Amino acid sequence: MTTRAGLAANGPDMQRDDIRTPVTLLTGFLGSGKTTLLNRALRDPGMTRTAVVINEFGEISIDHALTTASDDTIMVLENGCLCCTVFGDLIQTLNRLYHAREAAEIAFDRVVIETSGLAEPSPILQAFLSEPTLEGLYRVGAIIATVDAVNGNATLADHPVAVRQAALADCILVTKLDLVAPEDRDVREAMLFAHLREINRTAPILLADDPSVDPVELMLRSMADPAAGSAAAKAWIEAALPEEAGQAACDDEHETGHAGHVHHRHDESIASFSLIRETPLPREALQLLLTSLEKHLSSKLLRVKGLVNVAEEPGRPAVIQGAQHLLHNLTWLPNWPDEDERTRIVFITQGIPAGELDEMVTLLERVAQRTAAARLNAGGQDRGPPI
Repeated sequence: MTTRAGLAANGPDMQRDDIRTPVTLLTGFLGSGKTTLLNRALRDPGMTRTAVVINEFGEISIDHALTTASDDTIMVLENGCLCCTVFGDLIQTLNRLYHAREAAEIAFDRVVIETSGLAEPSPILQAFLSEPTLEGLYRVGAIIATVDAVNGNATLADHPVAVRQAALADCILVTKLDLVAPEDRDVREAMLFAHLREINRTAPILLADDPSVDPVELMLRSMADPAAGSAAAKAWIEAALPEEAGQAACDDEHETGHAGHVHHRHDESIASFSLIRETPLPREALQLLLTSLEKHLSSKLLRVKGLVNVAEEPGRPAVIQGAQHLLHNLTWLPNWPDEDERTRIVFITQGIPAGELDEMVTLLERVAQRTAAARLNAGGQDRGPPI
């Protein structure tokens, strides 16, 4: 990466206890207002020491009025932010940014990635979960999705990628309500909110023209990192679970008819499913279940998050997360966040009806349990890889 002398105007970064830099993913369909939101945020001094990464398919560049210096790879913005336009591999770009910072050539404390309007966040999430260098240097703090109030319902109906963007968001921002006729605004807003809530049961839905909505605060917002400790892990899993999941999981008469299974019918192509278990899962059964899910769900699995009670590790919950066909290796917490030691795994899928997903997970779990028991009875022969 080519850099300029003096880019680290604030001097070399101070030592950080956690070298992983929080990353905000800004997503949304073509024309939904991503760049407008980003420009608003970058004019605020609060965004100083932010590295902005824009891929080559972005609709427009960062406002040229913000640019004070540039070369082929990096722009320096008026407020001290850096802007990189990706013309290749995102992993390589992020690694170069990190090494340039370590060499005191540039300075930043956070990264904002503006994705293409035709891109979905899952492959980017995959990169952060699967690439060893990124895993140790960065972590995804939040995913923000912009949705156009004028065309939003039609876009969600016609473009599956827009549905995925909304389904994976930690926060949804509705834009361009000011372009809707005043007499139609309330109805249009209610319809769009209902549609988005069907797609995503947990993300807050905000209005871009609401004076209380601060774009800088949105960009700096970071979801809890489960690896940071038990309290953070509790916030992380509770944010992923629909509010009614805890109660419904204990109800044998819930709509699925299976105790511990909670699913919701959203947009026709999106399903959210929560697997909740009172009994600890044997280590090998969990490994077999995860391997089977990777094989059978593949790219239909948009995202998975969970805390797992592993029988061989009493008192130490395992953290699982993944995107698409990749399920990240388990990490372990020193203790449970509270007295609730149930296994709780949340799946978000596309193209698999919730009922079918319920049946698939139930069958795979049953097979995994039986296979693990058979291997144990056989003296542990032909065991799968440790987790």
